[in-house]
Order: sequence, then structure tokens, then C-alpha cells
Amino acid sequence: MDLIERNGIRYIQFDSLNVQHAVFSRHGGLSPAPWDSLNVGGTVGDEMENVRQNRILSYDALGCNPESMYDVWLVHGTDVVYAESPRLNNESYNKADIILTDKPDITLFMRYADCVPIMVYDPVKQVVGISHAGWMGTVKDVAGVTIRSMGEKYGSSPSDIVACIGPSIGPDHYEVGDDVIDQAKQSFGGDSNLVLHSYGHRIHFDLWKANQLLLERAGVARIELAGICTACHTNDWFSHRAEKGKTGRFGALISLSSR
Repeated sequence: MDLIERNGIRYIQFDSLNVQHAVFSRHGGLSPAPWDSLNVGGTVGDEMENVRQNRILSYDALGCNPESMYDVWLVHGTDVVYAESPRLNNESYNKADIILTDKPDITLFMRYADCVPIMVYDPVKQVVGISHAGWMGTVKDVAGVTIRSMGEKYGSSPSDIVACIGPSIGPDHYEVGDDVIDQAKQSFGGDSNLVLHSYGHRIHFDLWKANQLLLERAGVARIELAGICTACHTNDWFSHRAEKGKTGRFGALISLSSR
């Protein structure tokens, strides 16, 4: 995994994804505090012109055309959108947490601030995808739905797919209550002890391990983990929990264009 800076924009790229992609840090944008500075979330209180310009800066840093963007309204579910063309500025958002495409002229884009970014690439069928997995998406198996949807729509074999898990809240910071614990136990069964960790009377949910297990259950063998906790590193990443909701959203993009 590489940390890259271009024109003041800092982002990471995974070694195993041989397509254009990035998970952007919070640095290099135009937004004031508490959204400083590369905020790409339009529903957190920041001025929309800042958000628009920050998205353009993100795309420009990678040499991507902002007009190639396809993004969605995130709802913590498992609905899938198959992007056939970029989303026009005046076009309403689809509500979904998974986007897939086999079109090289489309760049998939999502926003995060603790939830897990999952990027996938099938080099055989030439398909890319991006998913959003908070605790709700994780227990609903967003990761598995992503992989199975690639197979149903494009004929992808899980053994060909590369998956990457981006920066998100780590197990050391993610304490959860009884409702989340019960749903995690239901989803992971005998593997619950691998994703729920005890810290005295507190229970923490390991979203990294959980999504890795779900990808493995779906048949994916090549998985790269960033291992970066957003709550530990609020100087570099937005964290909804660590910053008590007063923060922005960092962006992630992927396309079939070569790096």
C-alpha cells in the first residue's frame, strides 16, 4: 500500500489493485473546520460549493474526469446499482451501498467517515466495484452481496476477484451495545468470537475482521487490508465517532482505467 501526495491531495493506493483507484485523506481541500479540509460529504453542514470543488480536486489529483463520476445516496443496506453511464449533475441519486460497473469510462465514488470502504476488481471479466459497510451493512453481508452480484451480473468468479478493505474505525475504538452484539452473533455464528472482542465489561466490534471473513465466505482469497483506524488518526481521516459527528467525509474512487 502506498501513500501518495499530488497537488496537496493525499491518498492511499493498494498494491493489489492494478486499476485506477484511491482512498483520499482529509488533506488538501477547501473546507473550513470542522470539515477541514477535503470534505466530499454534502449532508454534513459544509457549503456545497466547497464539496463540489473538493470532489473536483480529488479527481484532478488522479487525472480523472469529474464528469465520469457515478455515486449514490448511502443507506446502510445491501442494494446494488450497476452503473452503465456517469450520473449527471441534475440526475437524482439512487439509494444503495454497492456500485458495480464494467464500463471503463465510469469512475465509482463513495464517501466515508468510519464505515468500511470495500473495493473489488475482477481482472478476468474487467469489472470494478465499491461498497460501504458500517455495522449494519456488515451484519447484512454487504461484502458477500457485492461478490455474488458480480457473479450474477457479469459472470465473475470469486477466485479471480481482488478485494481491498480501506481505512475505517478499528476494533480498538468501536465499542458497541447489545443490539449490535446480538445481530453480529446471528450473522457470524461460531465465528463471533473472532469479530467481537471483550475489554472488561465492554464489547468491541472488529469491522476489519468481519468483512474479511465475509469476503472469504464468498470465495475471495486475495484480500488486502489497509489496517488504518480513522478514530486513531483524525489528523488524516474523518471519524464520525471520534469527532462526535462534527466532521466531514473522505472519498474513495475506483475505475477500470489503468494506474
